[in-house]
Amino acid sequence: MSTNEVQRAPSAQATAPLPATGSMYDWIGGEPALRKLVDRFYEIMDGEDFAATIRGMHQADLAPMRASLFEYLSGWLGGPPLYVVKHGSPCISRAHAPFAIDRAASDAWMRCMNQAMLDTGVPEQYRELLSPAFERMATMLINRP
Repeated sequence: MSTNEVQRAPSAQATAPLPATGSMYDWIGGEPALRKLVDRFYEIMDGEDFAATIRGMHQADLAPMRASLFEYLSGWLGGPPLYVVKHGSPCISRAHAPFAIDRAASDAWMRCMNQAMLDTGVPEQYRELLSPAFERMATMLINRP
């Protein structure tokens, strides 16, 4: 796979019925699983050549961003609204506006997230739902041709 290709989840329907109760946050394993996912995402971003551009958009210490992404995703996935409680309603477009985000950067972010979901054992039926949602988010942040 070239560095510009994105590892994408299949677009097929979920392979098993979704639980009748709870949220995606619960279904993927709650706080421990989300922390694992975020940590793995940043490990990939920090260590892979294909992610150098997006890594360069971050400070040397990734701890604050790990915390921020965890808090944001917690509420976004239907868990505790940690980010909103701490910072108010998020406007991720505004927060990312200072950074030159093009399709390659968006694709690199998606590749990190898809690999993190695989590496941390997010079940396929949830990856099939999450990947397109993450893709919409990453695409929304593109602000350069």
